[in-house]
Amino acid sequence: MGKQTGNHDALLARRLALVANVSALTAEALRLNQKRSGIEMDVLRLGLEIGRNGAGAQLVRDLHEAEQSAAAIMQACVACEERIVAAEGDIEDVDRRLAATANEN
Repeated sequence: MGKQTGNHDALLARRLALVANVSALTAEALRLNQKRSGIEMDVLRLGLEIGRNGAGAQLVRDLHEAEQSAAAIMQACVACEERIVAAEGDIEDVDRRLAATANEN
């Protein structure tokens, strides 16, 4: 029974670590989404400014840079979401193993 208890405890510790990882990844996703929203506001502001004042070279450059930043943040958001899904899958695997050990007892 000691081996089963040790295995069960190890699985619980693994699950705790995975949940902490999902929490950290979720916080990162929120931070990235906030950053993306700020950049999107800059894109809108620059677009309005260009509409009012014409497409000056500096405004066009600023708009292009903001659009590139928004695209990069979107890619980072997608990558973070993929890591969250993978970590959640790992939690599901641990949960199945925990259920199996509970059934053995």
